Amino acid sequence: MIDGNPGMRRSRRADRPLSALLLAAGLALWLLWRPELVQALPWPWRVGLVAWGGWALGAAFARPLLDGREGRLARLAASAGSRAALVGFGLALAGRALLG
Repeated sequence: MIDGNPGMRRSRRADRPLSALLLAAGLALWLLWRPELVQALPWPWRVGLVAWGGWALGAAFARPLLDGREGRLARLAASAGSRAALVGFGLALAGRALLG
């Protein structure tokens, strides 16, 4: 309930997918703008970063679509590990941008 208005119900959990979705969209745009953050890495590191980013961004984009559903994919997208992977991926890109 927001401001005592029963017609405006919203759970605190509903805000989390939006923030993860906005972070994922920002990271995806940043990678489109500066692809050299990943391209300049040696092959083994590049593959690992692409796999990590694919999982982190994919889970963040899929979470709002799977919210309220049951199943392995919905649990994986809503897990704290997927949110931590998204934040970690963002930090890895920021570190890569700062260190060159």
